[in-house]
Amino acid sequence: MKFKHLLFSPLMAALLLTSCSKEVTAPATQPVNLTVASRAVSGTKVITQTFDEGFESGSKTAYAAADVTLSSGSWNLNNALIGTSTSDPKVGSKSVRLTSTGTLGMNFNVTSGASTVTVRYAVYGSDGSSNFQLWVSSDSGSSYSQTGATVTASSSTLSTATFTVNQAGNLRFQLRKTTGGSNRINIDEFTINSYDNSSTGGGGSTGGSTTDNSNLLMGNPSGATTSTANSDNYLRDLTYFTQSYNRSKGEPNWTSWYVGASSLGSTDRSDNFRADTGLPSGWYEVSASSYSGSGFDRGHNCPSADRTSTTAANQATFLMSNMVPQAPNNNQQTWANLENYGRSLVTAGNEIYVIMGSYGQGGTGSNGGTTTTVDNGNVVVPSNIWKVIVVLANGNNDLSRVTSSTRVIAVNTPNINSINTDWKQYRCTVRSIEQATGYNLLSALPQSVQDAIETKVDNQ
Repeated sequence: MKFKHLLFSPLMAALLLTSCSKEVTAPATQPVNLTVASRAVSGTKVITQTFDEGFESGSKTAYAAADVTLSSGSWNLNNALIGTSTSDPKVGSKSVRLTSTGTLGMNFNVTSGASTVTVRYAVYGSDGSSNFQLWVSSDSGSSYSQTGATVTASSSTLSTATFTVNQAGNLRFQLRKTTGGSNRINIDEFTINSYDNSSTGGGGSTGGSTTDNSNLLMGNPSGATTSTANSDNYLRDLTYFTQSYNRSKGEPNWTSWYVGASSLGSTDRSDNFRADTGLPSGWYEVSASSYSGSGFDRGHNCPSADRTSTTAANQATFLMSNMVPQAPNNNQQTWANLENYGRSLVTAGNEIYVIMGSYGQGGTGSNGGTTTTVDNGNVVVPSNIWKVIVVLANGNNDLSRVTSSTRVIAVNTPNINSINTDWKQYRCTVRSIEQATGYNLLSALPQSVQDAIETKVDNQ
C-alpha cells in the first residue's frame, strides 16, 4: 500500500532560455519511549517515523562497562558514562561521554527497521578530535557490520550525523569510538527513522526502487553509480532525496525526490547547514561557511520546505552536498516562487516527482561580475539551474499513470542576480534540458510517452 493524503557552451544557454502501524519495541520488561511523528494513511496503515533516545533518564558515573536502563530500554556503555558537567555538550541535562575505544550499544532490537539513524555529537571540553562509527546487527547482537561513513568529531559544538541504513526487520545499533585515544566525545539524541520498503512515508524510498513515491521512480538521469571510481557521477541515496554527486564540482549534478501530502508537516526549518560527513573517505567536504562572502546563497536542491514531516527529514536537506552557489534573487525569489508553486499543487490534491540540477560554469551573484568558483576553487558556480516537475493527481501505480497528457513543468533559469522573479518566464521543454546536460531525465517512462511530454512547454 502506498501512502496518500498524509501530513506525510553559453550559446546553448541562450537558446534554451528562448525555447523554453509499525512500532519500535524492546523486551517486555523494558518500556520503549517513542517520539511519535505518525500520520494516518488512506486505509488503516500508520507509520511511526522516529525513535529518540536522549539519555536523560539514566545515570552512570564511571567508564567501566555496565548496562544502563534508559527510557527506551537497556543500553551497554563500555568506556563510557553519562555526563552531566558543563564540559559535556548536550541537549537537556545529560549526554553519553565516550573515551578510548568506547562503545554505546542497545541490548534490545527495534522491529521497525531503519531508513536512517541520526545522532548529535561533539568533543568533550577542549579535547582533540576523534572518529566514531555506527554498527548494525540484524541477528540480535551476534554479529555487527558498519553502516554509513566514519564521522570525525572535532568541535565542542553539537553537530548532527546522519547514517543511511535502509534495512528492514529487527535491528540493534552500536556506536563505536575508533580513534582519538583518551580524547573524549559526547553523543546525544540517538534517533531512528523507521523503514518501510513498500512506501516512503515522508521521504522517498531507496534509490532505484520502482515503488510508488520512490525518489528515482522516473529514472536515473545520468546512469549514476555507487562506485567511488565514478566520482563525478556518484549515486547517493540520502533517504529523503537521491542525487548524482560531482566530486570535482563540489555539488550535485542532479537531485531527485518525491513530494506528496505525507512529505509536508509542521516541522520547523532547522537551518543547520553542515558538511556532509557521509561522503567517501578523502573527498572534500564543503562546509557551512564555504560560500561566505561570495555573493551567492547556499541554494538547496531538495528544498527544506519539501521535507517538513520530521526533524530528520528537514535536517537532511541542510547538508552542503544538497547545495549549489545560487544568485540570491534567483534563490530567494524566482526559485522560491517555483518551489511554493510545487507545494501548492500537492496541497491541492496532487503528488509530484521532482528532478533538479545545474550545469555550466559562471554565475553573477550580489557582488557583481561573473564568478566561476567559490571556496578556493572547490565549488563550481553553475551558469544555469533547472528543474523538472511531473504532476499526478493522488493515486496509485504512479509510473503507469504517466501518459502523453500528463502535466510536466520544465524550468531553466540563468544563475544571475538580475533574474525575472516570475519563474514562468523560464519555462522550456524537458528535451532542451536534456540537450544541454546530456541526461535522459524521464528514462523510466516508455519512449513514446517521453517523446510526447518532453517536447511540450507547460502553459498552465
